[in-house]
Amino acid sequence: MALLEIRDLRVFYGALEAIHGLDLDIEEKSITAILGSNGAGKTTIINAISGMLHRIGNIVFGGRLLSVKPDRVVRRGIVQVPEGRQVFPGLTVEENLRLGAFTVRGKHKMQSLMEEQFNVFPRLKERRNQDAGTLSGGEQQMLAIARGLMAKPKLLMLDEPSLGLAPLIVNDVFNIIENIHAQGITVLLVEQNAKKSLSVCQNAYVIENGKIILSGTGRELLDNKQIAHAYLGASRTLGEP
Repeated sequence: MALLEIRDLRVFYGALEAIHGLDLDIEEKSITAILGSNGAGKTTIINAISGMLHRIGNIVFGGRLLSVKPDRVVRRGIVQVPEGRQVFPGLTVEENLRLGAFTVRGKHKMQSLMEEQFNVFPRLKERRNQDAGTLSGGEQQMLAIARGLMAKPKLLMLDEPSLGLAPLIVNDVFNIIENIHAQGITVLLVEQNAKKSLSVCQNAYVIENGKIILSGTGRELLDNKQIAHAYLGASRTLGEP
């Protein structure tokens, strides 16, 4: 069952059409990956879902049309974790987390949510009173994801969560993504790391110049030589060593 349905999505930057009549479905309680090179339109799609860009077309979430106003999108249960982490560097870890819970009412509920995040991200608990700007890149990414989870999302959209991180930290981030999915949260993953993304997702779309050029299950695209050539410059499949 599709939690989010996008039909004939068009997004413009001035007179330039960046997304060209795109159709896309995100199944409930799944990980869906959107792959593509820089400038393909991946971030534009999730920014349009979030209401941060003017869009044409229909987006239906949970059987109802989705608002174009960002605050209403969040209140419906859609949260975006932006590219580049974008934590508030002068605020502590705990203060950053509290900002993620602006839709949550009640001090007790907010504290309970914070403790949930500290259980999932013990390193953040150790640094709860530390300024976010002093954290490592991997710790900042964990904080950005935890801040998104503070809003209790039904759909969590992650924009390039592995960007700029060391390989070992990338593995940690993808383990976190799988743990989030195991909690029953639907995940939309925008990534350039094709192999990692296709290894964890159930469904995937490949975007090029604002259009979907390929879609399928993660396993199908792992075995697709076209994708292997585009992302690895090789004729072998992504699933091969």
